[in-house]
Amino acid sequence: MSAQPSLPASYNVLPPSEGYPLPDLPKTNQGIRVCQVIQLKPEALEEYKKCHQAVFPGVLRALRRSGVVDYSIHHFELPLIPSATSTITSTEQGPTTTHLLVAHMRYIKSESLADFKTDMARIGDDEETQRWWQLTDNMQSSFIPGAVGSASGPGWWSTGEEVFRFEG
Repeated sequence: MSAQPSLPASYNVLPPSEGYPLPDLPKTNQGIRVCQVIQLKPEALEEYKKCHQAVFPGVLRALRRSGVVDYSIHHFELPLIPSATSTITSTEQGPTTTHLLVAHMRYIKSESLADFKTDMARIGDDEETQRWWQLTDNMQSSFIPGAVGSASGPGWWSTGEEVFRFEG
């Protein structure tokens, strides 16, 4: 019998004893898919990775209760390449890369946008989630004008429009 592959350090699970069994996952064309992006402060990269290796159990419970599954966050460090219309010159000092976080999740309780918004508000009302946001928001910079954090304001993560999907 072959050995079970080890899971990456970023993999978080709720034990079955938590009372939130893994739901039956829907087919790929069911539910609502959400993809979001935010900027990560470069000096926070290692701390961000470390805290996501042990997400607060209450945050995971809030996500599970609210119908969020298949949630992942990816980090990208991308070069800042001036375009032909850019005013950046070779003598200016500044960062040469940007750090982005791209998150993808599926909401499976309903296909109703109203239900999704209600459940996301419930996640936001969760005390442990609020404590998590206090920890992680300081590591991020939002692209949304007027954004002040996950708990209030016009939003924190920018949500993208799906422009392609292949169901296989």
